[in-house]
Order: sequence, then structure tokens, then C-alpha cells
Amino acid sequence: MATPNASEITMFGADWCRDCIRTKKQLDDLGVEYTYVDLVADPAAADVAKEISGRTNIPVVVYPDSSHHVEPSNADVESKLRELSLI
Repeated sequence: MATPNASEITMFGADWCRDCIRTKKQLDDLGVEYTYVDLVADPAAADVAKEISGRTNIPVVVYPDSSHHVEPSNADVESKLRELSLI
């Protein structure tokens, strides 16, 4: 089961989720390194994502400072990445 690494970004998502596809593309386009946890391939990881966010919505993006976003907009992700000096 996937547990977020405190020194990197972890994104929990699924290939059928439009917001997940958008957020994954944004991270890829920005060249940001992250770990992608595919909830289709690892259904048990959905429990980890829910534990982190308190919700069942995805994507859940966990940042190195232990903060997280649930279903973030591109602006939310970009703002957080700039705050952490990752872009």
C-alpha cells in the first residue's frame, strides 16, 4: 500500500477521473517530480487517500510540507508549487 514520502509530491488518482488527468498533465508539463498512485491498480490506496483528505474525492495531491489538496484547480496546484519553490 502506498504511503506518501515526506520529501516528495504524491498524487492519488485514477485514469477515469477528469480532474486527475488534468492535474497529472499539469505536473508533467511543469516538469515536477511526483509519485502517482493509481487507485485502479491499487484499490487499497484509496483508504490512504481518504485517511489523508477525510474525503473520497480525487485527486488527492500531498505536498512535501504534509499539506494536501483535494480536487485542486490548476491555479491551486501552481500556487502551492511556487510557495514550496518547486517551480
